[in-house]
Amino acid sequence: MSLFERWLTLWVALCIVVGIALGYAAPELFQAIGSLEIARVNLPVAALVWLMIIPMLVKVDFGALRQVATHWRGVSVTLFVNWAVKPFSMALLGWLFVGWLFRPWLPADQIDSYVAGLILLAAAPCTAMVFVWSNLTRGDPLFTLSQVAVNDAIMIVAFAPLVGLLLGLSAITVPWDTLVLSVVLYIVVPVVVAQVLRRRLLATGGRSALDHVLGRIQPLSLAALLATLVLLFAFQGEQIVAQPLVIALLAVPILIQVYLNAGLAYVLNRATGEAHCVAGPSALIGASNFFELAVAAAISLFGFKSGAALATVVGVLIEVPVMLSVVWIVNRSKPWYEARGVRAATLEPRS
Repeated sequence: MSLFERWLTLWVALCIVVGIALGYAAPELFQAIGSLEIARVNLPVAALVWLMIIPMLVKVDFGALRQVATHWRGVSVTLFVNWAVKPFSMALLGWLFVGWLFRPWLPADQIDSYVAGLILLAAAPCTAMVFVWSNLTRGDPLFTLSQVAVNDAIMIVAFAPLVGLLLGLSAITVPWDTLVLSVVLYIVVPVVVAQVLRRRLLATGGRSALDHVLGRIQPLSLAALLATLVLLFAFQGEQIVAQPLVIALLAVPILIQVYLNAGLAYVLNRATGEAHCVAGPSALIGASNFFELAVAAAISLFGFKSGAALATVVGVLIEVPVMLSVVWIVNRSKPWYEARGVRAATLEPRS
């Protein structure tokens, strides 16, 4: 693991502090940055998201889709949790906690917007950080790669309809033009650019050329991630400091969602007889979110100052420490997982 990955929680905490401090010190500057948009899509955020996502997507080999049959149990469990459980359970948790139990302590005019942010957070499974989580649990790399490829392929066509359906159920008007534009900008364009770059590198220099370029652009991706966090917390700094109770209340359904879906995926993999090296990344993919897309879509759809944007930023705030706790649980529970004669942790090649 790189230095950045080992100290990820520290870097996120520093970005939060720096972002909030800059937002307070130079509010006019960040208001000006926030106004740089076309069709409600903020250009600086879009550029940072591309810089962050494209290097990560270059790693994704869509040829790994051929490996799906090898890991069909784990893939089936993860797809079920990602697309049939997580978005709908988050909509339910959002309505239960934000729309009902916590309503007296939340700004009345932002209730629906908070729920929308939670839905956006849950509607897209993690694409990038899941490689880190899988590595920490000694997950099977082929399974992780094939699952990410499947999720990315599904996300291209399913994200907008799913979000539109759930926002409609939450009685929120869906700006379809902006939603579709967000999908094109933050999913389709990065996937196409990354795959064109990947194929060109493999065609001209082979695997060594690809690895060399990945080594060069990976720091750019990490720098973009940190810059995005600083920018987001600068935009939302005043609200975070002024509304600590709101932040704490929004964190509740997100925390429940993470542990619920991770636990469900983990137990279902055990029930189907999958190896621990598949169950670990399956649980983590099932629990984690593509928060870069969620934040960008929330800003595009509802604006910087919206409750939706704040809710997705809360997701960023707790993503790393919560996922590290899931990694700890998965690793510590391995003896229990394998106690019933589950297949060996190292998968044998199949003919």
